[in-house]
Amino acid sequence: MDRLEQKLSRGQPKMIHGGYSFIATGKLPKHRAYLLRYLSNCRAGLIHDLGDEDNLSTAQLILIDRVVSKLGLIRCVEEHTRENGAIIGKELAPILKASYLAYSNSLRLDLLALGIDRNDIGKEMTPEAQAVLIKADLREKE
Repeated sequence: MDRLEQKLSRGQPKMIHGGYSFIATGKLPKHRAYLLRYLSNCRAGLIHDLGDEDNLSTAQLILIDRVVSKLGLIRCVEEHTRENGAIIGKELAPILKASYLAYSNSLRLDLLALGIDRNDIGKEMTPEAQAVLIKADLREKE
């Protein structure tokens, strides 16, 4: 083992964001486990937005699962960036240069394919539409 390898082997543990490990194994690293609740809520919210899980097509369920996977990686990278900064030396962190924007754009396209459109954001529901949702929720609870 040469001197550089010895010096590197004694150094601090390598900091990881955990996103790739989430994509590869479906598990979050221990230091990112708190994101699991967020991702579960996002999946449940998407299913709710699109209708009951039993009424969704296989393609929609696959897209929802892909959205959650990509979102998991994106959130891991964002948390890592908050903790360690976006600049390494004088350059943007490699993960931000290489993959972050690609995953973010892919996530946006998946949401569009699911029919989640930003034009729906901020629109107020009419009282009639609210009544329909409330009645549907009450029927589900019975």
